[in-house]
Amino acid sequence: MPLRQPLPDLWLLSDERNDAGLQDALRRLPRGSGFIYRHYHLSPGERVTRWYELARIGRARGHVLVLADSAQTAREWGADGLYGAPHALYPTRDLLTLATAHDLHEIGLANRLRADAVLLSPAFPTRSHPGAPALGPTQFRLLAAHARVPVIALGGMTEGTARRLQWPRWAAIDGLS
Repeated sequence: MPLRQPLPDLWLLSDERNDAGLQDALRRLPRGSGFIYRHYHLSPGERVTRWYELARIGRARGHVLVLADSAQTAREWGADGLYGAPHALYPTRDLLTLATAHDLHEIGLANRLRADAVLLSPAFPTRSHPGAPALGPTQFRLLAAHARVPVIALGGMTEGTARRLQWPRWAAIDGLS
């Protein structure tokens, strides 16, 4: 794995909803946590400016910084890795590759891609997709068992739901903001 440190257990994802509190959230995360920068809502110029503002804080805290974009952009911006759907990712030796998955097919794609980890969601109901079905603990574990790489739980995750799921690695948008 291209990391200079172990794969973090705790991950914060950026989103339009949590943008205002991201600086504080990055400072509150335990040292060496992970940060996935998405910010699809910003124009290209605003997006790169915001990345550097947040990356400065993340680096000072020793966080692993992952970008939802191309490998070329990740390298240009100084990210540690890539994040996205497995059919759209191209893993490289120099960047961490985090694939998203929602079902067995996407876990299979992440396995074939040889991603470094997979974010499996939604573990629980989420604010971003009200009324959408969630996996729940049993289905989450059944799907995660098929992954050949570490699985990071995503979707409705908070400290409380992480305890309920009894899963070592988890990520959140609202739950950590």
